[in-house]
Amino acid sequence: MKFAQAISALLLLGPALAAPPPNIVMILVDDWGWGNAGWHHDANPTEGDAAQAAAEAHTPNIDKLVAEGVELDRHYAYKICSPSRSSLQSGRHASHVNPLNTGVLVHNPDDPISGFQGIPRNMTGLGEVMGRAGYERHFVGKWDAGMATPDHTPVGRGYESFFGYFQHANNYWNKEGHIEATGDVDLCLNRFTDLFMENSTYRGGVLDAGYLDDSCSNTVDDADPECYEEKIFKDQALKVIDEYEPKADGSNPLFYMHAFHLIHTPLDVPASYLAKADSLISPSIFDSAGRRNYTAMVYYMDSVVGEIVSALKDKGIYDNTLIGLASDNGGPLYVPGSGNNHPLKGGKYSDWEGGVRTNALISGGYVPEEVRGTKYEGLVSIADWYGMFAELGGAENWRDDEKATRANEWIAKTNRQHPLKKDLPSLPPVDAKEGLINAILSNDHETVFHDILPLSDQALIKWPYKIVTGVQAYSDWQGALFPNCTSLTGPLVPWHNDSNLFELHLDWSLDSDELAGHLWKQDCGDIGCLFNIEEDPNETNNLAAVEGMGGILDELRGHLADANKGLFEPDRGSEVQEACANSVDIGGYYGPFVDVEDYYTGPFRDLKPRQKLLANTYKGFIGILEHDLVEKTVWKITQALYPDYLVPPLVRCFDWCLPEDGPEPEYSCQQM
Repeated sequence: MKFAQAISALLLLGPALAAPPPNIVMILVDDWGWGNAGWHHDANPTEGDAAQAAAEAHTPNIDKLVAEGVELDRHYAYKICSPSRSSLQSGRHASHVNPLNTGVLVHNPDDPISGFQGIPRNMTGLGEVMGRAGYERHFVGKWDAGMATPDHTPVGRGYESFFGYFQHANNYWNKEGHIEATGDVDLCLNRFTDLFMENSTYRGGVLDAGYLDDSCSNTVDDADPECYEEKIFKDQALKVIDEYEPKADGSNPLFYMHAFHLIHTPLDVPASYLAKADSLISPSIFDSAGRRNYTAMVYYMDSVVGEIVSALKDKGIYDNTLIGLASDNGGPLYVPGSGNNHPLKGGKYSDWEGGVRTNALISGGYVPEEVRGTKYEGLVSIADWYGMFAELGGAENWRDDEKATRANEWIAKTNRQHPLKKDLPSLPPVDAKEGLINAILSNDHETVFHDILPLSDQALIKWPYKIVTGVQAYSDWQGALFPNCTSLTGPLVPWHNDSNLFELHLDWSLDSDELAGHLWKQDCGDIGCLFNIEEDPNETNNLAAVEGMGGILDELRGHLADANKGLFEPDRGSEVQEACANSVDIGGYYGPFVDVEDYYTGPFRDLKPRQKLLANTYKGFIGILEHDLVEKTVWKITQALYPDYLVPPLVRCFDWCLPEDGPEPEYSCQQM
């Protein structure tokens, strides 16, 4: 940046930097499609699909935040949720912290640092960094960045309180695991409740019976049922803000993170919001039950954002608050995901723009007036939130992870002492960029922070070019209204590609051609597909075979190969019976299960004598099931039956065409 521009930027930021650090609220949305965000549509479409699509993408509160803040137009996350969340909380690219979407029950006892799901044990978390800067820190919602030990939980990562769940998803009503939520059946057979709480006096499952009772799920009169998970999370958010007491000298700013379950499956939402969704598009109607539910869930999510903003204003702290908001990946195109990334190509689980370029913004009263309503078009990684928040809060030496350095010293020593064993992997350094938040808030569009941005082991950006390699799922474009009855009844209904039994993958078809068709696969091979995403953001023109582009393709392929030399791939182990036994012992909840002596405070849910007998029988059964031979035998039987006997009812249950005379399903999930 030129000298004069640098001086102007410093003058602009001077008053903000001299003032007390801002309060920070980070809102992370789950599986939110590009085409499901209101500001990505024309303001006044007049007719046809475009008008209905704009009406369905109803996000007035977030649209207002965009108008009063800075849109991060080139924000990139990982293509699936746990790696993205691990990236945000650790400041590392997903490929340097957690490129796998394993379940929470895995454990490799031979690796006490990285032999678990999520962020390695000895990486410094965002909560710790903000704590060193003097912030009060609270986390509500979906964690999905590790659970196995007390070091992996939000409080273990530096937050002062946590109210939420650990896995990829749970049931919105009774908070239990279910195949419709995660796509998986775990070693515990999805038997436990995933709703947990940590604070200064209690560590364990949430005991309030009203939160775990799904009887309100069929309520039509209650506009916002008390047992709906997002209602519970909203109430917790408002409680955090209400109970926050800022000191006069500004020495205890608030750092609050709200991680929605919305818009992730299962697509459950209060009936009142389904009615609101219908009214949004009247006299038009929905022709897909999944799209109707997804629209209603976006509506609900946006209304919660509005209530959080109102609470900050009522508390009198909004003017000194910065709000960050982002989606953890693109919208899922498969049944039952029901997202839409139009006009971008692809969706969740793919490296196409629809899978990794996500809705994101910075807003709040702290944003300088000079940049409100602008668009920042530089590359931003989801890992960068770590650095942006650390710099805003005045955290010193935030890129120097002393915990990871000490762990790497131990790893090096251990590897030397055991030369015949497979080496334990070293922990990569922080990737988040310094100075990015100042550039965004000073309207600096010249400084380049990401000359090269790795997206996964198969894709990379070197602006303005992007290379995509290998086989990619969901390699197609969606129309303005997707999913729809045509996509649901056509020959290639998009299937889910990440179903697992005990962490062993289940294919929805044993016919590879049929499977590739339903997963909308495209093979870019080792050579790769090449796009100029500045000129061609929808990835319609593959430049790989264009004359004169071979040098650029070779250059990006070389950068990708170099990036993959640092790919972090520890052996995280397999699902273990101890995790299930621990869940029984703590009253039927998912929670930490390694090194938990003196961790749980109690009280626990009491079991009646018959329940205790069943619990002991269950422990014995899981112990048998854990054996490798038994697991694989059960998996083989399930895989043989899955395509013909389980996939058809699952597809019919997950989404269906809606009749013109009303939104009644043609197939009931209760028949399964």
